Amino acid sequence: MRVFSTLDEVAAAANTELGSSEWVTIDQRRVNQFADATGDHQWIHVDIERAKEGPFGGTIAHGYLTLSLVPWLGSQVFKLATPGAKLNYGVNKVRFPAPLLVGKKIRLTTGFGEVVDIAKGKQLTVKHTIEIEGEAKPALVAETVVLLLP
Repeated sequence: MRVFSTLDEVAAAANTELGSSEWVTIDQRRVNQFADATGDHQWIHVDIERAKEGPFGGTIAHGYLTLSLVPWLGSQVFKLATPGAKLNYGVNKVRFPAPLLVGKKIRLTTGFGEVVDIAKGKQLTVKHTIEIEGEAKPALVAETVVLLLP
């Protein structure tokens, strides 16, 4: 895991890949819990029998469940130990190129994009790709934005 203790260290790592998380299996229990938390019980996510006859041959994870795993998986790759506040500012882009079948393993590969000086600190763009083990296309490609305020 890479630890960034200063804003200068963050800036020096602009436009570099930081590494990958461990592989994690996405199970039906996690998908069901996400459905309960969000109220999204679409059959393609939670109805195992019906999904067997669906377009993917089984249930798939919600796209937003996949996106929600980015902070946790990212914490295995890097830590922003800079002084001050770290604020989620937003998401520039999110795409779900391939469905994530329940039972598959995923991992996050992440890196820093642009680091821009702002009035009170730095704005950091972080690039994320969630790979699916054995699949050519990823489950997720996203750019998130973090404000680093001293």
